[in-house]
Amino acid sequence: MTTIDSYDYFQYENSNVLLMLREISDKVTYSILTSTMSSPKTASEICCEYKLPLSSTYKKIQKLHKSGLISIEKIQFDSKGKKILYYRSKIKSLEVNMNQQGLALQLVRR
Repeated sequence: MTTIDSYDYFQYENSNVLLMLREISDKVTYSILTSTMSSPKTASEICCEYKLPLSSTYKKIQKLHKSGLISIEKIQFDSKGKKILYYRSKIKSLEVNMNQQGLALQLVRR
C-alpha cells in the first residue's frame, strides 16, 4: 500500500491509484477504516462489529498503520497487564476523480 503524506490532493500514476483503491475496497480494510472514522476502537471491537477474523484484522491494521491511514489513539492495560490499542482512521473523506488525464485521489485528513 502506498504511504499517504499530509497533502490533501494526490495525483498518482493510474497504477498507483488503482492499487490504493483495490486495497481500500478490501472488506477488512474498508471495515477498519469506516469503523474507526468517528471514534477509536480496538481490533476486537472492529472484529465483533463486522464479524471479521481477528488475524486478518490485525494484519490489515498493521499495514494501514504503516501506510499512515490509521493511528494509535490510545493505549490501555487490562487487569492482567495486557496492552490494548485503540485505533483511529486518519481519513475524514476520500474521493476519486477520473478524467482524460487519468485518476486522482482527494483525501481529507482528520
